[in-house]
Amino acid sequence: MTRLLTRSDLGSLLEPSACLAALRAGFLAVGAGVAIPGQRVRTDLPFDGTATALLPGLLPGIEAYTVKVNSKFPGARPALKGVLCLHSGADGELLALLDSATVTAWRTGLAAALGTDALARAGEDAVVGVIGAGAQAELMVRGLGALRSYGQLVVHDADFERAGEFAVRHGGRVLGSAKEIASAADVVLLSTWSRTPLLSLADTRQGQHLTSLGADEPGKRELAPELLDEALVVVDDRQLVEAVGVLAATDIDTTLGDVLRGDHPGRVDAGARSVYAPVGMPWQDLALAWLAYERAERDGVGRRVDLLG
Repeated sequence: MTRLLTRSDLGSLLEPSACLAALRAGFLAVGAGVAIPGQRVRTDLPFDGTATALLPGLLPGIEAYTVKVNSKFPGARPALKGVLCLHSGADGELLALLDSATVTAWRTGLAAALGTDALARAGEDAVVGVIGAGAQAELMVRGLGALRSYGQLVVHDADFERAGEFAVRHGGRVLGSAKEIASAADVVLLSTWSRTPLLSLADTRQGQHLTSLGADEPGKRELAPELLDEALVVVDDRQLVEAVGVLAATDIDTTLGDVLRGDHPGRVDAGARSVYAPVGMPWQDLALAWLAYERAERDGVGRRVDLLG
């Protein structure tokens, strides 16, 4: 039997603290010597969209794996649509089918929050700025709030109404441009579809941290090259980041796993700029899918179907 978990099902099963703990454990467990590295297969579609498959999601201690297939259509709401398959590692049984957009938003946003917390200057008065007020930014802010206290929140989005709604939900205020956000904020969270840099080195200042979710597809670029050259650049996985091609090997200083494990000191100079630029890892899908599946099994959430019947 296969358990179907919809967006609303997942909303009742997932909560930030448990997901952050699962993701942190994954970063600590997955070192440089992964037996089967994660793979990303991307195909441009003939009608202004893309299809992407991420596989296999594997983690030590979990006898299961995931395969995710997404479609992306910028401008659509939601832009991301697809399914995440959770399989038993014992016999390949399809344990669950999950809404991939929900799992992706949670794992991407919360993993980004972990990276931000590990690199950004601590301080209850720190101003957090958001550029791009979508689902992943929502989870970044929720995750960061679960990890640390901070001061004011400022937000910008090309859709002014969406920015306003985001600001109301999080007790922040709207600013008129990405550069205004960078000027006001100590920590900048970017989650856009931009293909031209939104911020240059001159738009930022010493001691600032930026988390950019715009390194996950060819052609996307939220931060200018000279800013990346100046900053400490941390990624989630060197191999996948280099394969995507947004960042070159020479741009990358270390990985978040190395920082969390203490194999790299992270940002040691309080005056330095730092950037966290993840692409998203298949094992992150597994970490949250397994958490949701176990809770669904325990609480009877979701519909069970026999796909072989």
